[in-house]
Amino acid sequence: MENIQSKVIIITGASSGIGEATAKFLAQHGARLVLAARREDRIRTIVDTILQDGGNAVYMQTDVTSAEDMHRLAQFALEKFGRIDVLINNAGVQLNSKLHELKMNEWEQTIDVNIKGVLYGIAAVLPTMRKQKSGHIINMSSVVGHKIIPTTAVYSASKSAVRAISEGLRQEESTDSQIRSTIISPGMTATGVLDEYSDYPSLSPSTVSQAIAYAINQPDDANVNEIVIRPTLQSI
Repeated sequence: MENIQSKVIIITGASSGIGEATAKFLAQHGARLVLAARREDRIRTIVDTILQDGGNAVYMQTDVTSAEDMHRLAQFALEKFGRIDVLINNAGVQLNSKLHELKMNEWEQTIDVNIKGVLYGIAAVLPTMRKQKSGHIINMSSVVGHKIIPTTAVYSASKSAVRAISEGLRQEESTDSQIRSTIISPGMTATGVLDEYSDYPSLSPSTVSQAIAYAINQPDDANVNEIVIRPTLQSI
């Protein structure tokens, strides 16, 4: 993991689940972390743990649905560390329901967090990365961004959008700016978000964090475009 050493990495949704596991794993390998989440008490505790273990991390309370918050987050990273090497757009919501239930507030929340949040993150870091002529943006999609199942229509649509945005970013920025773009599409993961699926075969968040780290650790002339990772026993 020598290519992770000293990289400045922003992680949204870092207060639990995949975000928390990724922060702790990258800290163990020498990354300089800027953690973002809405739950300030929780993210402060995670940063304290990383610091106690010899890692390097700071945090900022952040709402990814606010373009202003995301801009401030990027500026905070620059003030603390002088550059931004990686953004992990990890914050997301999964609010499953059948379309006929007409849960429009949940649809809007899904779009605001899962799509606009990703776009606002990209907008916040892209000027810096273009100026550096280097950078890496990792966007979290999902297996159901590839395959729709009942109750996931809106969530699947949001994660399909993440894949489209990520591929467009790769094509636009890879040549001139040398910015890498990676999509991570996990299957069922034991994040505690969907209690009704707690008995299903699941990945641990730490397993997904290692897939993220693998993409970051590649040499600058290699771009891992997408990783789809499922539990061995997951069929869809």
